[in-house]
Amino acid sequence: MTRSPLILEPLFMIGPVPITRPVVTTWAIMAVLTLFGLLLRAHLANRPGKLQSAAELVTEAIDHQISEVLQRDPAPYRALVGTVFLFILVANWSSLMPGTEPPTATLETDAALALIVLASTIWFGIRVQGVAGYFATFAQPSWAMIPLNLLEQITRAFSMIVRLFGNIMSGVFVVGIVLSLAGLLVPIPLMALDLLTGAVQAYIFAILSCVFIGAAVNGENDPPQDEHRKWDTT
Repeated sequence: MTRSPLILEPLFMIGPVPITRPVVTTWAIMAVLTLFGLLLRAHLANRPGKLQSAAELVTEAIDHQISEVLQRDPAPYRALVGTVFLFILVANWSSLMPGTEPPTATLETDAALALIVLASTIWFGIRVQGVAGYFATFAQPSWAMIPLNLLEQITRAFSMIVRLFGNIMSGVFVVGIVLSLAGLLVPIPLMALDLLTGAVQAYIFAILSCVFIGAAVNGENDPPQDEHRKWDTT
């Protein structure tokens, strides 16, 4: 990728809406992850095979990280955090496919992911603390902090966008330049490093999501089992 990452050429139009390559790649990734999840669920067994064991291991790792950060039952947050992590991981690694640019190397995709996390943070905060309890946290430690606390919500989302975009875009950009200058074999070490960077960035984004959600739900002192029952019965 040697052109500006801020310029996106539409592949085709759906009515007045231009559809770009990152959008098509995003659709493909969502379709693959959805199909994989459906097939895995259809073949669940009491004696898991290798694929199910690997999926359970990933799920347990995600649950462990959620529990460590939030100090809560991970069940209500598993779907969001796990989906965000897996999507970003696959999206980052999609750069290994010839002719494919990772959607996370575009500001639009990263902004959408950050907005999803921001909206989920507000939703979880209201879900756990109630509307009054959640918005009261913006007045801590005093009412004078309300503008700064509101601004903090925006800067959190912005920092997630810039961090993910900068790391992924720069890696793809460097590999593309080296590939165009040095041929096929020389960029292989850089591609391996790009894989590691992609995994690390997916992990960081998921952990930051947990941190921000944890800050929103902080103040609810129900034990984990009571929280889990609350989510199951409402």
